[in-house]
Amino acid sequence: MPSDARILIVDDHEDTLYALESALAPLGYRLGRATNGDEALKQVLRGQVGLLLLDVRMPGVSGLDVVRYMRRVEQTQHIPVILLTGFGADHELTSTAFGLGVADLVMKPIDPWALRTKVRYLFDAHQRHLALEHEVRELRALVKDHAEAEEHPPRPALPHPDTRVPIQRGQGAHTGELEQDRT
Repeated sequence: MPSDARILIVDDHEDTLYALESALAPLGYRLGRATNGDEALKQVLRGQVGLLLLDVRMPGVSGLDVVRYMRRVEQTQHIPVILLTGFGADHELTSTAFGLGVADLVMKPIDPWALRTKVRYLFDAHQRHLALEHEVRELRALVKDHAEAEEHPPRPALPHPDTRVPIQRGQGAHTGELEQDRT
C-alpha cells in the first residue's frame, strides 16, 4: 500500500538511532529521526507519522510525556507507539505505558528480527485502518449526496417552445405511441 507515512525513531543517543535505522532499513519504510521529545512532538503534529519508536527516558520531555500529549490530540491519538527502554523491567513503567495505550514496551538491547516483525505488523495495520477510515468517509459522502438528490428530484423538462418538436419521453418510457404516429 503506497503511503507517505514514515516511522519516527526517537532517542537521545546517536548510536541507538543509527542501530534502529539499520535494523528497520530492510523493511523499506520511510524513516525519520528525532533526538528529543520536543522534536518528536513537532514532527508528529506536522503529520505523516505512521508509527513511533520512542525512548522512554530522555532529557527534557520524556517518552511518556510525548505519549500523554499525543493521546490528547485527535489527529495523533491513534498512532501506534513502541516504547524503548534500557533500564530493564519496571512494573510502574509497564503499567503507565500500557495505560496510555502504547502498542509495546521493548527492552534494550533490541532483537532486530523481533523489532522488524512488530514494526511491520503495527505500521501496516495502522495504514489499513487509515485507508478504511478514508473509505468510510467517502461512502458516507456518497450516501449523503444520494439522499439529498432523492429529497430534491430533478424537475421535468420544460416543453420546447416550437410546438412541432415532439415531447421527449423519460428514459425507459414506452415508445409505442411514437411508432403509431409514424404509420
